[in-house]
Amino acid sequence: MTDPSPSTSPLADVLGRIAAAAKAAGRDPKAVTLVAVSKQQPWEAIEPILKAGQTTFGENRVQEAQGRWAERREGLTLHLIGPLQTNKTREALALFDVIETLDRPKLAKVLAEEIQHAGRAPRLYVQVNTGEEPQKAGVIPGEVDAFIAACRGEFGLTVEGLMCIPPHDEEPSMHFALLAKIAARNGLTKLSMGMSGDFETAVRFGATSVRVGSALFGERIPRPGEG
Repeated sequence: MTDPSPSTSPLADVLGRIAAAAKAAGRDPKAVTLVAVSKQQPWEAIEPILKAGQTTFGENRVQEAQGRWAERREGLTLHLIGPLQTNKTREALALFDVIETLDRPKLAKVLAEEIQHAGRAPRLYVQVNTGEEPQKAGVIPGEVDAFIAACRGEFGLTVEGLMCIPPHDEEPSMHFALLAKIAARNGLTKLSMGMSGDFETAVRFGATSVRVGSALFGERIPRPGEG
């Protein structure tokens, strides 16, 4: 195998790393989807990735995603990976194929109502707060089983998988292992875990999608007032 040259594109590099991690774990690289995290990126940074063949993108905010993708929607798969406010649910259903941040009964109820109204359902992931961090969204591990059961039974939702964001100062592997264990006992096959700094580890622990931003687009320049 030839070593990657300095001219290797960021997309080719990330895809190559995903494939290598999958093969090392005895997995088919095609079983892992790259979600390119385009949130808050300028179009001039996104366009080369899109033109290179990337078709799955992740966004944090409904309104920002509408402005970016509404006129470029054809042929793409869009994931909502940021918190979803209940008053944005209808707009989210109209734009996103996957909502990864189902995390509370109120949102489950509104999603069920809007899905009934729209006649179409996105793929749904429950966000798990594996580190039980008070500042983060997500269901804590001890309550996930009951929440999934309520989503299925009380609200009639089809949950496809789980998502987590490990604490930045802890070893991510234990969080990925925990998420995989919760998924297995609930009959879920999809795991959204791993970001730019740890996606290869996530692949080894069974991630079926990884959310990669800075490794593709470079570090985002903060907007005025963000610090």
